[in-house]
Amino acid sequence: MGISKKCKEIQAHLFEMQDEEYRDFQSKLIPTVDAKYFIGVRTPDLRKYASALAKQEDTPVFLNSLPHKYFDENQLHAFIISGMKDYESCVEELNSFLPYVDNWATCDQMSPKVFKKHRTELLDQIREWIRSDHAYTVRFGIGMLMEHYLDDDFDPEYPEMVAKIRSEEYYINMMIAWYFATALAKQYETILPFILEQRLDVWTHNKAIQKAVESNRITAEQKAYLKTLKVK
Repeated sequence: MGISKKCKEIQAHLFEMQDEEYRDFQSKLIPTVDAKYFIGVRTPDLRKYASALAKQEDTPVFLNSLPHKYFDENQLHAFIISGMKDYESCVEELNSFLPYVDNWATCDQMSPKVFKKHRTELLDQIREWIRSDHAYTVRFGIGMLMEHYLDDDFDPEYPEMVAKIRSEEYYINMMIAWYFATALAKQYETILPFILEQRLDVWTHNKAIQKAVESNRITAEQKAYLKTLKVK
C-alpha cells in the first residue's frame, strides 16, 4: 500500500523545516534508530506543527499510517497525542502508537496533558503498560508513574510496582533507576528502604544511587549516606 497524500504532505513539510546540523547531532544521541531515518527538525518546530495538525480533520490519516518511516514523524505523532484533550481518545491513540515507539526520546517526550485530570483511571492503564513485553511501553508506563504519582497522589504501592519489574532491557532499567532517584528526592523516607533492602537488581540499584547523588534535590548528607549503599 502506497503512502497517503496526507503523509506525503507531512513528510514534505518536515523536510522544509530540516536542520542538517541538528539532524547529525540528534542521531548520535539516539543509537536505536538508524541515522538515515532522521530529518532533523527541532523540537519547538515539531510541537508547533503538531498543534496545527491537531486542528485539521484529515490528521487521523497520518495517525493511522503506522509504522512511520522517519524519527521526526514519530516525534510529531507523540506531540499530537500529548495535546489531545479527550482522555479516552488519547489512551486509544497511545495504545495504537506505543508498539511502534523505538527510542527513548519519543517515549520520554510524550506526555499527555489530559492525564492530570484522570489520575484514577490512568493507574489501571499504567499497570497494563508495565506488564507489556515491549520495552518502550514499559518505559512509558514507569515514566507516567514518575510524572504523576510522586507528589500529592503518592502511594507506597507505586514504587512496589516498579521494584518488581525485571528486565534485560537497558532502556527499561535506566527508567527504573531514574524513577527511584526522583522518588528519593520527593519521598525519601518511604523510598530509602528499597535501597537499603537492595530491592532492585545490582546495576539498577547503583544507577539509581548515582542519579540521586547527581540531583540538586537531594541534601549533601543524604548523598553521602546513599554513596555508602552502593553494591560492589
